[in-house]
Amino acid sequence: MEPAFEVSPEQQASVGRYMRQQYFYKPFEVRNVSLAGKTAVVTGSNSGIGLESSRQLLRLGLSKLILAVRDEEKGRAAAAELSASLPANHTATIEVWHLDLCVYASVVAFGQRAESLARLDLAVLNAAFCPAARRVNPLTRHDDTIQVNYLSTALLALLLLPTLHATAKRTGRPGRITFTQSEAAAWTKFDIARAAAQGSVLAALDRPHNDTSDHMFASKLLGQSFVRALARRVPAAVVVVNAASPGMVTDSRFDRETGKTWFMKFFRLLVVNRIGNTSAVAARMVVDAAVREDEVGTETHGQFLSMAPIVYTDEGEKVSAQLWKETMDELAFANAEGILDEVSSGAS
Repeated sequence: MEPAFEVSPEQQASVGRYMRQQYFYKPFEVRNVSLAGKTAVVTGSNSGIGLESSRQLLRLGLSKLILAVRDEEKGRAAAAELSASLPANHTATIEVWHLDLCVYASVVAFGQRAESLARLDLAVLNAAFCPAARRVNPLTRHDDTIQVNYLSTALLALLLLPTLHATAKRTGRPGRITFTQSEAAAWTKFDIARAAAQGSVLAALDRPHNDTSDHMFASKLLGQSFVRALARRVPAAVVVVNAASPGMVTDSRFDRETGKTWFMKFFRLLVVNRIGNTSAVAARMVVDAAVREDEVGTETHGQFLSMAPIVYTDEGEKVSAQLWKETMDELAFANAEGILDEVSSGAS
């Protein structure tokens, strides 16, 4: 079901509306939801939005939490902090699993390990980064921002589907995959329609460039297209696929590299520190999307509050089809389409 708008997609995704919402609206923490007995995976969970999302899931009674991190030492420190903050009457299992989104083999290994879980109910795919200078992945030769923020994250979502599906069949309740997204997808200067028309979106993004921030925006646009395309192929009764934005955050380490530039230091002082939220407040948006109850939760299937306007157009449909084909070709080594076919055919 396509969304109904009170405002146009262009208005909703505008910088002005984003700033107004950031200034006037503060999300409430999710309450009156029980995650007792449930298991969740949170990527990028040793700091920032991932850590605070993990903390809030535990407050809702989550029984098992898997912190998916690249640096296991930092992951163990985060696990210890979370354990220490648990109420005395709540015992939860917190495990630290290695996940390096720069390396396909690491993503595949994580997905295989997840198959051993007795159950998996939630996956919050939060990890992302924005380097200060362009990086080329030495293994895939893709731009590393696109590799981490889009390709490897898409692969992980697909690899977790069978375990989420198996849990849904046993419990009678759909699994959840929530992507941490951004309104910045609508602000990219990257002409995705032109790239698709010329034959390859991914190849265009792999070309040399100097604007790493805009490449991060582009990676989020690809992510929005993937959320909608995946939701069309996986029924909401099996897995609810959605996305949420934490908005502007004052204490996240996401901009730990780009934040060192003079422009970003000035922007942080003038804007971010004035209207941004802490990670604890910003994570409420992500957790809300991940744990909405079924009577309203399925309405978020394939949705994000501020999709880039092109996503809703006929041109956007063509781009989505092209990008989906490129993504499936890229991930063919992991039998991506086979996984989707198996989950979709077993939905009934």
